[in-house]
Amino acid sequence: MNFYSLNRTAPEVSFKEAVIKGIAPDRGLYFPESITPLPTSFFEGIESLSNHEIAFNAIHQFVSDEIPNDELRAILTNVLDFDFPVVQLEENVATLELFHGPTMAFKDVGARFMANCLGYFSGGASQNVTVLVATSGDTGGAVANGFLGVPGVNVVILYPSGKVSDIQERQLTTLGQNITALEVDGTFDDCQKMVKTAFLDEALLTLMQLTSANSINVARWLPQLFYFLFAYKQVKSQNMEIVFSVPSGNFGNICAGMVAQQLGMPVQHFIASTNVNDTVPRFMRTQEYDPKPSTATISNAMDVGDPSNFIRIRHLFQNDFEALSQTLSSYTFSDMETKEAMRNIYDHSGYIADPHGAVGYLGLKKYQENHPDTCGVFLETAHPVKFLDVVEETIPEKISIPAQIQKVLHQKKKSIKISSYEELKAFLLQA
Repeated sequence: MNFYSLNRTAPEVSFKEAVIKGIAPDRGLYFPESITPLPTSFFEGIESLSNHEIAFNAIHQFVSDEIPNDELRAILTNVLDFDFPVVQLEENVATLELFHGPTMAFKDVGARFMANCLGYFSGGASQNVTVLVATSGDTGGAVANGFLGVPGVNVVILYPSGKVSDIQERQLTTLGQNITALEVDGTFDDCQKMVKTAFLDEALLTLMQLTSANSINVARWLPQLFYFLFAYKQVKSQNMEIVFSVPSGNFGNICAGMVAQQLGMPVQHFIASTNVNDTVPRFMRTQEYDPKPSTATISNAMDVGDPSNFIRIRHLFQNDFEALSQTLSSYTFSDMETKEAMRNIYDHSGYIADPHGAVGYLGLKKYQENHPDTCGVFLETAHPVKFLDVVEETIPEKISIPAQIQKVLHQKKKSIKISSYEELKAFLLQA
């Protein structure tokens, strides 16, 4: 299968080329040339399949030209070595826990899948690839962990100074080896702009091979569809209409869910739940896409003013707003509402939600006000320990520190402070 640029002025490429390039020469995001639905029997018998079998069937058509079946199965074994449980909280309300991986965030799957793919593609080649990634929170740690020690790959992570949690910062600044953290004086949008500028810099690109590990990269983005299939497998027996509420920042996760829908998953509706960075909720009200600078919130991984993957979502629906609005609802919530939701969830079920999951819960409950006969699943995208201060000041409980987090708490932070693209370029050229 080939992948084409959504800007439509660059040549089609293979999956391998799309992964290594990250973004097309015309600055468009890559998109698969087709999405072929899986057989109805796949979904009818999904309860009998292991997560590895589900993932293999779901991703196979996109990568099989470049990755042999045996190698793909081995990659999936490496990537999917933890659980994805659905936990019932209320009648018709459950959460899908995506934080049982090595960095306790949903991005572990995509980061590890991409790292394994790049490792396979490099095949011991001497040419280095530099992975350049901007993070608003969890991406950095997941990418750092996933790519740590991968031969032929150097990772440079840009993060906004003072705008990620302490644990998130430790996860991306303490590993060393082939991982370098650049601490940017600015917002996530500033970090993302620097990364995109690097991909436009012909002088830089003639000297080094750059790729991105943000969800603009197809190998980071597509594997996220696994989560929705794993959840569908667990809630299918309830025999109700299923809806997913996804805490959304750069919109890669919910877009991958919609690809699972295109594969035939019998789910009709998705809810994009955002914090006050409400570009998409405003679009769904006005049909005007009007990005604005991001605002810092307690759900910092969603502090994105111009979500890169929303163009993929619009493309899935051929830019037909009416068709999109039949499948997508989007709501925005404040920090105050988020904290209140965290308290309500804890008071009624004893469950400790992180701020991102709480935003997902709020979106689900708002949708269910007019659609009560639905089985709602909101995504809990990070372990609450990653937002320890916010969680413990909101609910009356001390959170125990999991082993994955304990091992980075006492490591020494190493970062390089920059404030401009010129400084980023200078670092890349001398690295």
